[in-house]
Amino acid sequence: MVEKRFVFLFPGQGAQYPGMGLDFYDISPAAREIFSIASETLSLDMVSLIRDSDAEKLRRTDVSQIALTAASLAAAARLKEKGFTPSICAGFSLGEYPALACAGVIGAGDCFTLVQARGRAMQAAVDRISGGADSAPGMAAVLGLPPEQVEGLIAEWEKAGSFPGGLYAANINSPKQTVVSGTAPALAEAEKRFKKAGARRFIRLEVAGPFHSPFMKEAAEAFAPALEKVAFKDPEIALFSNVTGNRVQSGAEAKSLALRQICEGVRWTDEEAALAAFNPDAVFEAGPGKVLQGLWRDTGSKVPCRPAGTVDAINELTAEN
Repeated sequence: MVEKRFVFLFPGQGAQYPGMGLDFYDISPAAREIFSIASETLSLDMVSLIRDSDAEKLRRTDVSQIALTAASLAAAARLKEKGFTPSICAGFSLGEYPALACAGVIGAGDCFTLVQARGRAMQAAVDRISGGADSAPGMAAVLGLPPEQVEGLIAEWEKAGSFPGGLYAANINSPKQTVVSGTAPALAEAEKRFKKAGARRFIRLEVAGPFHSPFMKEAAEAFAPALEKVAFKDPEIALFSNVTGNRVQSGAEAKSLALRQICEGVRWTDEEAALAAFNPDAVFEAGPGKVLQGLWRDTGSKVPCRPAGTVDAINELTAEN
């Protein structure tokens, strides 16, 4: 029998919601083990955190990252219990950490240790550069323009010297969507200019700061010592990088990319192309939300990305197979 090639994709920050992943905790021994490791490693009750936090609290980077990681690893654990063994994995932004654990590069305990340190470093950087809710830097999705046009326009505006603050192409999500990071004045001006250039929509994202941009330099510097303490093994299955869009060849490369990823953009379209080249039999979004399903759809792949972030979703997959 030919083994099927399953791809696990792990979502990034912004996919979180109160109560996520707790349905896995209720029925899955493997998922309960994930929550137990998280609670013990982080010295907190992960179940209570996810159950009792409202959307605003979960939006905080130092909360959302550990909670999303727990929910995503719980989803992956349930998929494996149901017979879906991954041969390829990747994650979007924060999702690279459950992907690292899924690929055997780091253990679940180290995964939570790193995600907590990363989240705290990023939240501290956001707090330092934030000027309040109305003037805080952030991120926005530009819909309807190709990524190369978005990047070209930003370069053109910066060169002309007529643009307020900083603006960066942070996430190349699909041929139709690019996420930008910037200061509040830069995002306000960018919205007008991108729409004038033909953008269909300009959507502010529910994230706490201007991630995957030079604004996060201090966060990377603060995170580096924690990263250095953790041993990274070579991947046991195919693992892909946001920074390069390519397959990660070694643990040393994975560690280097984990640091670079904080300040550098997510080349998701390149990553998806590399994943599709493996001709997977099925692709699953292992974690909350459906963002990655939509982005995968934009690739035109004949193999859809299926939801796998709830017990019910995985039960449907099991019934079909």
